[in-house]
Amino acid sequence: MELRVKAWYLVQCKSRQDERAEENLVRQGYTCYRPQFGCERIVRGRRQVVSESLFPGYMFIQLTLEDNWGPLRSTRGVLRVVAFGAQPLAISDGVIEELRLHEAQGDVQPQLVSGEPVRINDGPFAELQAIYLGMDGDERVVVLLNFLQREQQVSLPLNGVSKL
Repeated sequence: MELRVKAWYLVQCKSRQDERAEENLVRQGYTCYRPQFGCERIVRGRRQVVSESLFPGYMFIQLTLEDNWGPLRSTRGVLRVVAFGAQPLAISDGVIEELRLHEAQGDVQPQLVSGEPVRINDGPFAELQAIYLGMDGDERVVVLLNFLQREQQVSLPLNGVSKL
């Protein structure tokens, strides 16, 4: 293998520090790639689309075998370069291209999906199970609840239900 050819390698980050590690590596001049995807989350009681790592705790870095790998070990947020034995294994450019292609499509994964069972956390129906039907505005959900031998549609606060 030629020393000057750039290749992608896998970096393991410290727990919940992938964003910090990427920031510090980029600041040092390294080329990094941390695949992300958009997903719908409930943040402070409101639905929001947030960006999350596709592989939490990992990212890719592009280096040559001739580059100085020493600073990687002491970069804040970086745990280690993933290696087999003492040799890091290069990752195919095709794998990175596929990940970028899928990331560019940008499908958002909803937090709650219609027809999915949920648990009611608050209010008079607390601890009961229901079926999520959909949103009723920005901060309320409609669920199907089996109550007193009848199915009832009930509107509840968004932060009052959670996935089972």
